[in-house]
Order: sequence, then structure tokens, then C-alpha cells
Amino acid sequence: MLIQRGLLAGLLSVVGFAQAGEKPVAVVEGAKAPYFEAVDQNGKLVRLSDFAGKANIVLYFYPKDDTPGCTAQACSLRDGFGAIQASGAVILGVSADTKDSHKAFAQKFSLPFSLLADPERTVIDSFGVKMPVVGMAKRVTFIIDKQGVIRRILRQVDTKQHDQQVLEILKTLV
Repeated sequence: MLIQRGLLAGLLSVVGFAQAGEKPVAVVEGAKAPYFEAVDQNGKLVRLSDFAGKANIVLYFYPKDDTPGCTAQACSLRDGFGAIQASGAVILGVSADTKDSHKAFAQKFSLPFSLLADPERTVIDSFGVKMPVVGMAKRVTFIIDKQGVIRRILRQVDTKQHDQQVLEILKTLV
């Protein structure tokens, strides 16, 4: 019975539902985003509720700080930061790296947005984006509106043009 529960919990997390014992939440377009909170590179606690009614959220998950694809993606979002911010959105990056790793990464590439440390993979799990075996986050971006609803899920991320992909979606939000 314990093995069956473990298998069910693992299966649910793979398809994007909450862990066993929690209310299952489908992580799909049109659904409420799972609640999250995590510390950013500066030690500030960032919560989904901080942006309710105030800003759309570009919540992007990436595998690892300071790797080629992740650096290209972060720098693309950095370069488009002004336009994304002008559209009424905030950018939040999430990986399993530590706060200190994020701080070094953000400083090295002058990243003007928060990178949320998720070494316990709580946020990664709640959004169903954990890579099997290695446990790192898959490269997936969620566009969440001011009401906390997932409006788009980008699974085909162009790391060098990610800011443009995000801006096109943000233009469609009212």
C-alpha cells in the first residue's frame, strides 16, 4: 500500500499535480497557478500573492545557473526587461540552485529581476517541471495574469529570443 501511494504521488507530480496529501491542482492554461513562495538572490521572500491585482508574472523555470542555454535565456530576458516591465509584467526565474548561486549569476550578467532559489524543489514540483532522475527544472515558462491564472505555458523556449516570445504573449493580455 505504501509503495502504491508513493507511485501515485510520483505519477501525479510528473503530470503536474500536487503531491499526495495536498489538493490536486492541474497546472494547465486557464487554471489558477499553484501558490508559491521562495527566497530570491537578495534574500527577499517572494510570493505569488505579492503580485495579485498588480502585475502579470513571467515565471520561467530553467535547469542551472551559468550554463550556456540558461545564460542565453536570462540575458535575453535582461535585454527585453524594459519592454516586459512596461507591459505590466514582472520576471521571476526559478531553478534548484541556491540563493548564493543565483546572486553570483545575477551579478555576473547584470540581471535586473528576481531569481528564486528552490533547492528543495518545492516550486519546481508544484508546477510539474522537474526533470526525472536529475531533479533540475525543465525549461518551461508560465505567463500568469494579475488574477493568478496561467494564461500560457511555453514549453518550446527559444533561449536567445525568449524576451520576444514573452512580449508577444503579454501583448494579448488585457
